[in-house]
Amino acid sequence: MKKKQDIKGHVLLLKHTKLSEQASQNLLKKYNILKEQLPVIFNKDTGVVDLDVEPGDIVEVTRESPTIGNSKYYRVVVNA
Repeated sequence: MKKKQDIKGHVLLLKHTKLSEQASQNLLKKYNILKEQLPVIFNKDTGVVDLDVEPGDIVEVTRESPTIGNSKYYRVVVNA
């Protein structure tokens, strides 16, 4: 039987943050887009499984780069 590994503390796992409803609305208004136009992330993804997300929630993914610092990307949660 294979041993299940926990990768939540891995250095390559990006920081995921669930946006509040108000922050989500501000984001959509700022970029003049709909939720359906955002890329998706599955609710069973390792980065969001502990965030108590529901389908339709927006998650901010923060990536660190040595050249530009932090960059933020946004994903909408869908069922896996």
